[in-house]
Amino acid sequence: MSIAFIDLPAQQARIRTRLESAIARVLDEGAYIMGPQVKELESQLAQFSGAKHCLSCANGTDALQLALMALKIGPNDAVFVPSFTFAATAEVVPYVNATPVFVDCLPDTFNMDPESLKRAILHARSEGLRPACVIPVDLFGLPADYDAIMAIARENDMYVIGDSAQGFGGMYKGRMTGSIADVTTTSFFPAKPLGCYGDGGAVFTDNDEVASLIESYRVHGKGSHKYDNERIGLNSRLDTIQAAILIEKLALYAEEIEKRQVVAKTYNEALSAHYAVPVVPEGLVSVWAQYTLLLASEADRAPLQARAKEAGVPTAVYYPLPLHQQTAYSAFPQDPDGLKVSEDVAKRVLSLPMHPYLERDTQEHIISAITP
Repeated sequence: MSIAFIDLPAQQARIRTRLESAIARVLDEGAYIMGPQVKELESQLAQFSGAKHCLSCANGTDALQLALMALKIGPNDAVFVPSFTFAATAEVVPYVNATPVFVDCLPDTFNMDPESLKRAILHARSEGLRPACVIPVDLFGLPADYDAIMAIARENDMYVIGDSAQGFGGMYKGRMTGSIADVTTTSFFPAKPLGCYGDGGAVFTDNDEVASLIESYRVHGKGSHKYDNERIGLNSRLDTIQAAILIEKLALYAEEIEKRQVVAKTYNEALSAHYAVPVVPEGLVSVWAQYTLLLASEADRAPLQARAKEAGVPTAVYYPLPLHQQTAYSAFPQDPDGLKVSEDVAKRVLSLPMHPYLERDTQEHIISAITP
């Protein structure tokens, strides 16, 4: 049995005719950069999320950088980021000459630990840094604990940027990611729950000034005159073809999120007796970018992966090394109590195939392959 970890062809087969028509329309119109489909997509994404503004860009990493630039984060500013996540969340911080400060994660949801954030803020101040911004990540599709994090941020006069590269469309106590933090970013990398067929990203905000600045920054810092750039910006635009593709995919997205719930429920029911299955706190809805088990010990992972591979089941480890242990980030400040949970779960997590088109018999084969 050949099993896809994320089955993009299954979705494509469902809407291939619509995708081809959408791409053909862009080719016929010839507006390959910032064509009408870009604005149409931005309007639909804003309506979907409940945000006032949505501005697309070239990728999810640029989305984070644009958010920091628009919030005027810069030298001597501390930006608090989780260590247990992908590097993009932290790598944008030095781009704006600010300092990333690493925060531990919770042992059940793997999302940012508010108590660790508090300690990291005090430590940053002791290092002479100004706490300026926190970037919680909606890891594996599950929204971070925004109420707790935003309360801490407000007490310390900080902004909150929600990194929802994996979690766009997730729900937090009746609010969708994109409409919770001061600014939210997402990625349309092909493997994301809502992905295009190349790179792409977007920024969401209710703040008119922030939206105006991002509109400028993403096009070389443009002003009212095409050749009078008012600020130093980026070249970060979403291609029209990718926007056209995303419009067709967004039309299916709510249904696909529901299908992901069914897949996750089946996994949970079958595997909870054998492994620590993902935790979704009451009032939250994950979009299940990944389905990630927490194994009993580090020694269990390699044998389980080998057994799964022998049965034709692909697995992945997100993430084997926390950021604060990686060469490029090891010198940056962190929670003074250490990042023990991040270090521990990195050794014990294992992700299984997850997508909305995972057939029941295929899922049963996966379950059988990893059940003791």
